[in-house]
Amino acid sequence: MLVAYTPAFLAGVASFALVPLEGLRFTLLRSALTIHFLKRLFEVLFVHKYSGVMEVETAITISMSYFLSTASMIYAQHLTSGLPEPPIDLKHFGILLFVLGISGNFYHHYLLSELRTEGGDNKYKIPHGGLFDLVICPHYLFEILGFVGVSCISQNLYAFSYTFGTMFYLIGRSYATRRWYQSKFDNFSENTKAVIPYIF
Repeated sequence: MLVAYTPAFLAGVASFALVPLEGLRFTLLRSALTIHFLKRLFEVLFVHKYSGVMEVETAITISMSYFLSTASMIYAQHLTSGLPEPPIDLKHFGILLFVLGISGNFYHHYLLSELRTEGGDNKYKIPHGGLFDLVICPHYLFEILGFVGVSCISQNLYAFSYTFGTMFYLIGRSYATRRWYQSKFDNFSENTKAVIPYIF
């Protein structure tokens, strides 16, 4: 997973050296993307406990996807430099959503990591704590909120398009995860939704 996340993180870091300051919105966007992938690297090193190994080809594909998406989002924001600001400024709301998203995502990743013990019982269990009693994938819910925040910071079409793609992908994964838990655990609560509390 270090291979998957490092290039995107480096793209964010490099943008500070390669692209001059172009206003608060641009600085906030590249900061948010850099922090997002720094958090992912931190989790790989200190939080996650993996049950398997990812094939190199898969890791490279994911890595290129994250890298290109990050670099493209930063470049798209660069292209808006000098254009009039949007009539409704959402960047402060975006910061709030981003911080909420990244914090909630980290917290639920930590709860998932606590289900596995070093050298102990690594059987799958139904997660609990946080929002896990309401949705089986709260970490995806907060990931979506974080990217909605990034889109609100950016307020350009590319960022919103990327967020919609990410949203539909994570909703699909959440749905599949819920079905998997239903098939494996007889005591899985039907009231626990996939990703949106009380709704889906």
